[in-house]
Amino acid sequence: MTLVRVTSEIPLSARRARTLAATPDVMEFVLAPVVTLATDDMPPPGTRLSPGLAVRGRLRWFGVIPAWTHRIEVVRLDDLEIYTHERGGPIRVWNHRLTFEPTGELSCRYTDEIELDDSLVGRLSRPLVRLLFRHRHRRWRQVAAIARAAATG
Repeated sequence: MTLVRVTSEIPLSARRARTLAATPDVMEFVLAPVVTLATDDMPPPGTRLSPGLAVRGRLRWFGVIPAWTHRIEVVRLDDLEIYTHERGGPIRVWNHRLTFEPTGELSCRYTDEIELDDSLVGRLSRPLVRLLFRHRHRRWRQVAAIARAAATG
């Protein structure tokens, strides 16, 4: 298996960040506009993900270029971690771990980690996954700014 990992500091408490990460609307926000997932079975905005939840939908690049059907199953949802098994398209294994490690009262170290299969497609996907993760981490800083503003406003 191939492991791709990107870590950054986020100015939110680890618990708050993990709570936000378990909401479909935040998940969609951090992927947009690079990737969108059109599905009929995504829980409505404001609800929380839970272990055992499985969602299947059509990925689109930049909201318009159709990609493959992708399936996400929430395997574990701990206080500071979310772990999913995902699959679809050319990559057979896509195990995603999000961890939120406290670094201070109002900050955390956020890590996106994907375990990909070692097929040629999996190996060729690593640079694209790194770019997508960097985008996600930039968007997480925007989530943190919005959450902080909402908490003080």
